[in-house]
Amino acid sequence: MFISPMLLQKSDQPFDDSNYITELKLDGIRLIYSVDDHGKVRLYSRHNNEVTAKFPELHNIDISPGTILDGELIVSDNAGKPDFEAVMSRFMSSKNKTPITFVTFDVIEHESERVTNLPLLQRKEILNDIVPFDTPLIAKTQFVEGNGGAYFDAVKTQALEGIVLKRKDSRYEIGKRSHSWLKVINYQYIDVYVVGYRKKPKDFGWLIQFEDGHYAGIMELGVPTKERAYVYSKSKVSESNDFAKIEPIKCRVKYRNITRAGLLRLPSFVEWV
Repeated sequence: MFISPMLLQKSDQPFDDSNYITELKLDGIRLIYSVDDHGKVRLYSRHNNEVTAKFPELHNIDISPGTILDGELIVSDNAGKPDFEAVMSRFMSSKNKTPITFVTFDVIEHESERVTNLPLLQRKEILNDIVPFDTPLIAKTQFVEGNGGAYFDAVKTQALEGIVLKRKDSRYEIGKRSHSWLKVINYQYIDVYVVGYRKKPKDFGWLIQFEDGHYAGIMELGVPTKERAYVYSKSKVSESNDFAKIEPIKCRVKYRNITRAGLLRLPSFVEWV
C-alpha cells in the first residue's frame, strides 16, 4: 500500500538542540516499502509510482506482514558513500544489476496498525525490532541526539550530502512538508558564467559555463524574476531555435556535486559577481 511520505523543510544552518536527533541525509531515491497482510511486497517512489519489479532482491527480505517502512534506496561507491548517479542508473535500466541497499529511517505501519501518531523515538524503537541488524540489502539510519553542528562539520569533511534534524517527539505527518523535520544541505559554491538562456519562457533555464570555458550545464533553480529580466535584457550574440547566446555574465552558484559528465548537479543562483 502506498503512503505519501512526510517531507522535509529546509534549514540554512545546522543547530544543536537536545529536542532533536541528527541523521545523515542519504543521497538516493525515497522509497516506501510495504508488506501487506499476506506477505506480498510492494515498493513505491515518493510520487506513487510502483517500482516493485525494478528491485527483485528486495522482495524476500524478512520483514513481517502488515509493515510499511519509509527510507532511502542507495548505491554505495567504493568509499562507502551514497552515489546518486549510480542509483539512478540502476533505477533506469532493467539490465543494471548494481547492488542496492534500502536504508530505512521510519515505520508507518507495524503489525497492520498505523503508528504515525507515536513520537519519533518510539517509532525508532519499533523499527529496531523490525530490522534488528543491518544487512547488505536492508539497514537502518543511525542517529545522534542533538549535536547538529558537529555532525554537519563531519559531513562537510566527508563531502556527503547533508544532515536531517528531527524533533524527538515528532509524529509522522503523511503527505506533509513539516518543520518538525529539517534538512541542511552541504552545498558547494563556485563562480560560473551565464552565456545564454532557453528562449521559451515556460521552459526556463540559463546556459552556464566554467571559468575555463567548459560547459557546466543548465541552471533552472533559485533565479529571482529580477535576475531573469536582467539576463533577458542583454543583447544576443547568436541564437538557435531553442537558445539565445549572450556575452558572458559572471555569477556565483551553489550546487550538490559535479557529475561524472563534468556538469554541476542542481546549480542554483546565489548572486552576481
